[in-house]
Amino acid sequence: MNIMDFLCQDAITVDLKAQNKKDAIIELIELLKDAKKIKKTDEIIDVVLEREKLGSTGIGQGVAIPHGKTDVLSEQVGVLGISKKGIEFNSLDGEPVYIIFLLVGPVEVTGQHLKALSRISRLFKDKFLRQAIKDAETKEDVIKIIQQEDAY
Repeated sequence: MNIMDFLCQDAITVDLKAQNKKDAIIELIELLKDAKKIKKTDEIIDVVLEREKLGSTGIGQGVAIPHGKTDVLSEQVGVLGISKKGIEFNSLDGEPVYIIFLLVGPVEVTGQHLKALSRISRLFKDKFLRQAIKDAETKEDVIKIIQQEDAY
């Protein structure tokens, strides 16, 4: 499974405006709406925020992978946001988050959802890749970095 199989290229931002976790999640979901990947934002926001209540998806090293499943979606879709200032996300290591990869999908594709989360997690284990994405100037730069990583 490749990241580009589910990452919406039209929903990547290298300049997240949000200052906190909730606003960042809302901003990313709005990007998916603007890219016409989702229609109902309220339910998706609720699902992702409910998942956050179970425990922060800030996995450490400046990365968060908020996610959720809902019956208002027919396919799995991801959105990537980069914050230049960093966002408090209650991360496992207590550090701010700079890279947020939000993944949402339909309820019935649990296996595929877990595979995608695993793939995203593996992607961000590489500190050089994290830094390259954090330093990216444009969404085209981000896409190129991820496509190169997907090729391996």
